[in-house]
Amino acid sequence: MPSPQQPADLVITGTVLTVDEARPTARNVVVAHGRIAALDVPEDRLPDWIGPDTTVVSAGDGCVLPGFVEAHGHPLMEAVALSDRMVDIRPVTLSSADDVVAAVHAEVARRGADGAYLNGWDPLLQKGLPDPTLEWLDGIADTPLVILHNSGHKAFFNSAAARMVGITRDTPDPKGARYGRDDAGELDGTAEESAAVFSLIGGAVSVGDYPAMLLAECDRLNRAGLTTCSEMAFDPMFRPVLAAMHDQLTVRLRTYEMSTAELHTEAQPFDGDDVVRQVGIKIWVDGSPWVGNIDLTFPYLDTEATHTIGVVPGSCGHANYTREQLSEIVGAFFPKGWQLACHVHGDAGVDTILDVYEQALRAHPREDHRLRLEHVGAITDEQLARAHALGVTCSLFVDHLHYWGDVIVDGLFGPEHGDRWMPCGSAAATGMRISLHNDPPVTPEEPLRNISVAATRTAPSGRVLGPEQRLTVEQAIRAQTIDAAYQLFAEDRIGSIEVGKYADLVVLSADPRAVDPEDVAGLEVRATYLAGRQVHPKPA
Repeated sequence: MPSPQQPADLVITGTVLTVDEARPTARNVVVAHGRIAALDVPEDRLPDWIGPDTTVVSAGDGCVLPGFVEAHGHPLMEAVALSDRMVDIRPVTLSSADDVVAAVHAEVARRGADGAYLNGWDPLLQKGLPDPTLEWLDGIADTPLVILHNSGHKAFFNSAAARMVGITRDTPDPKGARYGRDDAGELDGTAEESAAVFSLIGGAVSVGDYPAMLLAECDRLNRAGLTTCSEMAFDPMFRPVLAAMHDQLTVRLRTYEMSTAELHTEAQPFDGDDVVRQVGIKIWVDGSPWVGNIDLTFPYLDTEATHTIGVVPGSCGHANYTREQLSEIVGAFFPKGWQLACHVHGDAGVDTILDVYEQALRAHPREDHRLRLEHVGAITDEQLARAHALGVTCSLFVDHLHYWGDVIVDGLFGPEHGDRWMPCGSAAATGMRISLHNDPPVTPEEPLRNISVAATRTAPSGRVLGPEQRLTVEQAIRAQTIDAAYQLFAEDRIGSIEVGKYADLVVLSADPRAVDPEDVAGLEVRATYLAGRQVHPKPA
């Protein structure tokens, strides 16, 4: 037991769930200079750590955990998407198609020539939405209008928006993305995948307004108990603003630069510090199940739901890149020491990227590469075993089941493939260290719900999808803390409550192990600390 050289800055007493196998629980945690200074101090020695300036907090009937880690987020984008400059029309905000259409008209009227931007269009959950054709969009506004699909993998834009950003029929498709065109080759008002979608929303961001947007995003993350978040579509243009705001950030950021433009970066692996660090490169093998463009070995169902999203009967979706193009991307970055994180939902796409990863590992062996697969909705047990054997780790978007679980089974893939969607149990059974994520703003940042959904696999109707794929609450907590930190090459600094690590902590209203798994989602985040400093709620 360490002895205090000087009084602690913070002492929290109560049930402490450390997520450290060597000491799973403790009765208190002592913080000095932003780090964990001591744990489980005997009651008669605890006063030795307390001085006149020490903040002493009792967790009472609550529980202290490591701050939650979002291993696959988009905070720099969500800062805009949930700001006043872009209207939130996601199903979690507006469930009615009529309300969504009314919001579009209202924002066009409000913004005028400045342009209207909305995020969250989802015809699978907001049933009855009109087909957002170019004719429909132009009929609503002769000023710029851009509507992002809730998946983030598609956008709808009118003619004025195309003119504003300089997109014409002759604009080439970006690598791994495309602008939709009609039979005559004219733009049809759609864009698919990041390189095409992101180019449309520049008008929603001003340099002067962005810092306030990002600080509001940090507050949202802290309210959810998050202290670390990855940025999985990092654009280098954000480096100056992150540098300027470094000391104001209340969430640690781990960035993954987009691979969609050029096959090089000015950064070096692990550039940065413990607040902002670039750790990887992001690739998109395929798209979104809600758009119909994930790379599968089996077809989408022929249903009203698939017709709604424009899936041709019998379609198995498609990939964004050929195997050769993926090999080129991985071959450009992996030999230089980069971690690669690859978005892939379809099982055919998983086979392709695992082949590419294996090829890279044979040519450039690396003992600790932590190559990643993101989302992996349709990954098979055999593919999970192969991934783990290669040292590849998966981050699973388990919240799909909470919002789209019934649609996945009944509308898109049927019970054979839909029941085991997001197979967390199979992934954990391989011994792989997995993470759970929300991919915000696709779903709200809700790590507690992730834990609950992973342990229950309950769809909106109440039915349980693939009960054999459930995790224990303890496994799910690890996937939202220490194992998520591992995927970000940060487990030596964060992710568990251990002496010497940063005091990134969350205080919950109850021990998540002591309540029914379905009730974990409703636990209150009473307080969040970053390096021992309370960041939620903001101190008076």
